Amino acid sequence: MNEELLVRAKERVPSIPVLINMLSKRVRQLNAGFRPYIKPASPDEEKINIALREIAEGAIVAEMSFTEPDLPPSEEIGSEEL
Repeated sequence: MNEELLVRAKERVPSIPVLINMLSKRVRQLNAGFRPYIKPASPDEEKINIALREIAEGAIVAEMSFTEPDLPPSEEIGSEEL
């Protein structure tokens, strides 16, 4: 793994857990045959470095929601049947 790419990716995604999740998901996709969003630096470039460059260059972004999902009444937190 290229440390310079890691530093650049961490500048764009400062949350380490989010960055790890993004990297692991993207590497799995690349291993499954998905095409890279950027041109690889070489034919044998490691998938982790491709994913790091995609994040560092802004080709991949994370969407985060800070609202609670809508749950059916029976699954709401704290609801009890009387």
